[in-house]
Amino acid sequence: MTAMRIANSIGRLRGSARARPPRARPARRAPLVAASFAALAAFALCAGCGTGHPKAIGVGTLAEAQTFPYFRVYWVGRRFLGQPLAAADGQKGYISSVGDSVYYGDCVKGKGIFGGGSCILPLQVTTVVYRLHSNATLGRQRNIVVRGVPATVYDEGRSIEVYSGRVAIDLFSNTFAHAYAAARALLPLNAPGSAATDLPPPIYCPGLDGPQSAQLKGVMARLPAHVCQRASAALAFAASVSGS
Repeated sequence: MTAMRIANSIGRLRGSARARPPRARPARRAPLVAASFAALAAFALCAGCGTGHPKAIGVGTLAEAQTFPYFRVYWVGRRFLGQPLAAADGQKGYISSVGDSVYYGDCVKGKGIFGGGSCILPLQVTTVVYRLHSNATLGRQRNIVVRGVPATVYDEGRSIEVYSGRVAIDLFSNTFAHAYAAARALLPLNAPGSAATDLPPPIYCPGLDGPQSAQLKGVMARLPAHVCQRASAALAFAASVSGS
């Protein structure tokens, strides 16, 4: 469980450094934050991989997560690909700029927290209130439709950001297949819902970057209250006023 808490701490440091989700890779980092990352990563490598398999999340911790009051938090159930739900932030661990996360499994051999070590959580699901931004900062990416809503695949395919309701749901895993399987299995942790139906459409226009398929363009055009059309009109008006 120590490694889970360290991973959570790293996510919070990343959130304080920028407004993007934990795996987004910024062009620059403050020296102090970078040093903190290195220290936490080194400790994680020592503490996370030699502690054996963690126990499943406690009843009390899960109950707290299931009563999170601020917005819908998503998970994929008590297990993911045979790995147990091992930790959840809940209200006590919530930081608004980072979001609320659930964690599955323990350390496995392969890619590390920073893309080249010995440990990684098989799956982390982070739900955060969406703030308007461009996805250009995510680097190489592609846009898809998942469960009837827009989504962006990034981090060399290991991560997917799904747009639903007033939140963004980031799934961090070790392969695209696992991240996509998790996206297909999403359901609310603290509200009624099912993984067998489409997700609620976003009430905002996601700041997608790059090509969009005909299917995705149709989904974007049908978002509630014509939010994407209104956003495009607002941008066009601002450009006309500024003369650009």
